[in-house]
Amino acid sequence: MTDRDTSNDQSAGDRTFVQRLIRVGSTDIIRVVVLCVIAGFILAAFHVNPRRLWVDFFGTIAESWGRFIDFLTHSVGWAIEYFLLGAILVIPIWIVFRVLGALRRR
Repeated sequence: MTDRDTSNDQSAGDRTFVQRLIRVGSTDIIRVVVLCVIAGFILAAFHVNPRRLWVDFFGTIAESWGRFIDFLTHSVGWAIEYFLLGAILVIPIWIVFRVLGALRRR
């Protein structure tokens, strides 16, 4: 290790809080861009308009939350309906196979 390598290691440890705070690397920029895109997809899924979000933050969040709850209740209702529809066919067939399996093991 040369004197130059040692001085670089020491200077990295001697940086002030502000110097460490404003030091931005390329990985930091890539990470922020990726997180922005992911957040944008999530907000778009909730139909959040960026202009409305900027103007009326809490109103937009409340409206989006209401849409999410509506979506959730609609999805649960849909899932229960299709579960019951499938159960009409699947459960009797499952019972027949269980009975046949129990008879064969005798």
